[in-house]
Amino acid sequence: MTLTLAVKRGWTVFELDVNNTFLHGDLSEEVYMKVPPGLDISFSSSSLPLVCRLKKSLYGLRQWFSKLSEALLSRGYISSLNDYSLFPKSTSNSLVVLAVYVDEILLAGDDVSELNSLKFFLDSQFKIKDLGTVHYFLGLEVSQHPQGYLMTQQKYANDLLAEFNCQHFSPVLTPLNSSSKLVLDLGEPLIDPSTYRRLIGKLNFLQHTRPYISFSVQHLSQFLQKPQVPHMQAALHVLRYLLNDPAQGILLHSSFDFSVLCYSDSDWAACDVSRKSISGFCITLGGSPISWKSKKQPTISLSSAEAEYRTLRKTVAEISWLVRLLGDLGLPIHSPVPIHYDSQAALHIAKNPVFMNVLNT
Repeated sequence: MTLTLAVKRGWTVFELDVNNTFLHGDLSEEVYMKVPPGLDISFSSSSLPLVCRLKKSLYGLRQWFSKLSEALLSRGYISSLNDYSLFPKSTSNSLVVLAVYVDEILLAGDDVSELNSLKFFLDSQFKIKDLGTVHYFLGLEVSQHPQGYLMTQQKYANDLLAEFNCQHFSPVLTPLNSSSKLVLDLGEPLIDPSTYRRLIGKLNFLQHTRPYISFSVQHLSQFLQKPQVPHMQAALHVLRYLLNDPAQGILLHSSFDFSVLCYSDSDWAACDVSRKSISGFCITLGGSPISWKSKKQPTISLSSAEAEYRTLRKTVAEISWLVRLLGDLGLPIHSPVPIHYDSQAALHIAKNPVFMNVLNT
């Protein structure tokens, strides 16, 4: 979402990397550990068991984040209550936003002098590498496009196709074969189930730029515990679909359009195993997708109207969170967000507080 707003507002976006993040975790209490294997303690004359007192936290990401937060707060940045990894700083005529994930930092805003000053400050505190304008962040390839930013995972997709030897396969037109029904006990078990689990995990990460495989990945994730040969064939079918265009991704449009729009839908009891329904939604900001999900509902719905209402309720909760987050990013949303939904029964339930209380209990 930060990149979407940045390209629409013409912000400068920098990418930073923190050197040796785990060394920045200061301890606020005494912590001891057993003597690690290989450490020579023969110099000690004590007959009692020895322990080591830590001066720095080992892999202390929590302590590192606390130290970074304190440094940013001292410069007037505020930790967002809607996303703790987001630190905005707004004045009467400027806005600067810092987003952090472990040791990678995205810095965006319309005040170039503040951006440069903040980079100098962070380098003096933590020793950072300035990687220039954003081009590769958290495995996502961001490139300039005549209409905005193009966000892809081309290298990741190509490596995935090469890892599972899919280059010689013929491409297919859909992520899943509509004529095949996948259930738990469908064929011979896989000799190495970890191969299937690794593939599904990597496809799950690929959803960051491929919203249209979300349903397929959700569907195939049901068989992680005991994958069988037909399940693996269906997962390879998704890879064959990716062969059509491994470089395809998401266009973050630079048009000056900040309207939020949502599309949502649900099936009813489509899962043959649990008889649970699948919820799905996609939310866009000025035509650029910023949030999407395909997920099985936690409980069984007794009617299609109930399944549709549960999806609508989850969608509204996601929109409410996004509206608050957009406010932190300097884009307050005052008008209602349109939701495109095709279930009149769910809409009538949502408008009637009596029906809502019955379903929410």
